[in-house]
Amino acid sequence: MTQSLQRRNRAASPPGIEIRHARGCPANAEGRCTCAPAFRAIVYSKRDARKIQKTFPKLSAAKIWRQDALVDLRRGKLHAPSTATLREIAQQWLQDAASGNVLNRSGDPYKPSVVRGYEQALRTYVLPDLGAIRFGELQRRDVQALVERIARTGKSPSTVRNALLPLRAICRRAVSRGEIYDNPTRGLELPAVRGRRDRVAAPHEAAALLDALAPRDRLLWATATYAGLRRGELQALRWGDVDLDAAVIRVRRSWDRVAGEIEPKSAAGARSVPIPAALKAPFSASPTGPAGELVFGRTPTRPFDPWTVSERARRAWSASGLVPITLHECRHTYASLMIAAGVNAKALQTFMGHASITITMDRYGKLFPGSEDQAAVLLNAYLEQAHA
Repeated sequence: MTQSLQRRNRAASPPGIEIRHARGCPANAEGRCTCAPAFRAIVYSKRDARKIQKTFPKLSAAKIWRQDALVDLRRGKLHAPSTATLREIAQQWLQDAASGNVLNRSGDPYKPSVVRGYEQALRTYVLPDLGAIRFGELQRRDVQALVERIARTGKSPSTVRNALLPLRAICRRAVSRGEIYDNPTRGLELPAVRGRRDRVAAPHEAAALLDALAPRDRLLWATATYAGLRRGELQALRWGDVDLDAAVIRVRRSWDRVAGEIEPKSAAGARSVPIPAALKAPFSASPTGPAGELVFGRTPTRPFDPWTVSERARRAWSASGLVPITLHECRHTYASLMIAAGVNAKALQTFMGHASITITMDRYGKLFPGSEDQAAVLLNAYLEQAHA
């Protein structure tokens, strides 16, 4: 762009905004414009000693962004974009997440297993395509193109979405810290995930599954079914956490296959879970150990191996003609049984260790009473009583 054209553009546009013509437009040679020019808004960050700029298709949008950017600069909420690549930013984010310096949306540190999963997703799907791009220059169209490339390889919709989770977390943090102004992972077109229905055992089926197990395995699967503990919570459960007199299990920790004993999944994960009679009986029939000893351990201090106990149970159920169930599906069964028993959503959230009731309702809301017929019966009964 010639100096005279630059002067003309500055004169024709508001301060801090440049008119950007298409490459073949005659306006670039001081002719008459035949394109739909873009508008680049520019502010200067004294703290970073660098320009911050963003291009818009309309002048009005450029004006609004520049006004907001000037305000954010004065408030210290806006920074010049980093010159680091996405690969460098991602590596630093993973280090910070592993050390607990990055928190998830619930305000808790990321679990080691989540950090490992994020590292694998970045290494497998994101960084090979986008790692060399400067983080501050990453745009939504880049991420959208990545989504479409992963989908074309035949990966499931859930895999496509999970591949983006670490990038979403990185960008969300960068926006909150003012390192980038716009989140390039928002507004993406993602393939729909059609969730499969979770396997849930009916009360009589749950009892039959437990009866078919050897005594050494029955207590473990009964605790998963009638207390709903997560696998890691079962692995970390100690005898001192089981209070049969008060009829509660106090969940205080979890287990990670690499990091070992860790804090519960979230602050809500530390909780007390009631022990029903169906669970108290197998606990009472089992020999107890010292308070610090693991309830379900290969050794007093080493937890059970999930694959081994699952395979042993599968063989027992197959021999009895029963459909096998997983430890995680036992947790779903527990939620189903509690709802069928009339436990309200807020109490179930507490017993399940969910960080918010939204999680409980999103996963189990359809199981709560509330069909059209039942709603009509309840309303009719209320109105009849009110008019009596």
